[in-house]
Amino acid sequence: MYSKEESQKIKREFWVAFAEKYPRKWVLYDTKIKDFSFKFYVDNKKAQVFIDIEQRSDEKRNAYFEKLEALKGILEDEFIKDLVFEKNYTLESGKTISRIWTEIQGVGFSNRNNWDTIFDFFFEKMNALEMFYLEYDDFIKDIS
Repeated sequence: MYSKEESQKIKREFWVAFAEKYPRKWVLYDTKIKDFSFKFYVDNKKAQVFIDIEQRSDEKRNAYFEKLEALKGILEDEFIKDLVFEKNYTLESGKTISRIWTEIQGVGFSNRNNWDTIFDFFFEKMNALEMFYLEYDDFIKDIS
């Protein structure tokens, strides 16, 4: 087991190494849609890539989710196959959001032997989600 400080140091080294292996600017929060973002996540059991739709208004959140759900066939056929669509995903804080995600299990940031596997997973999946988004963002943004 690592102390909290050691764990934070390893996590920082992990993210620096990822940025060095795949040096590019990711879309992440720069979607031009409030509370609609792409995220990377890693702990010591899994790595995930997801789209979080966090609008306070359930009506808006559902509208964005339904737009993505309408494109699910294209998304799976042309970009990324193993996505999970959760219209009502509850965060640890108790807040309900919509999340579309994929993950790999059995990997963790504290095992440096996993890093290349995680980095490649992050790049492949996030790149696919971003390419999809950039191609269909006009359709997704139009919820009026």
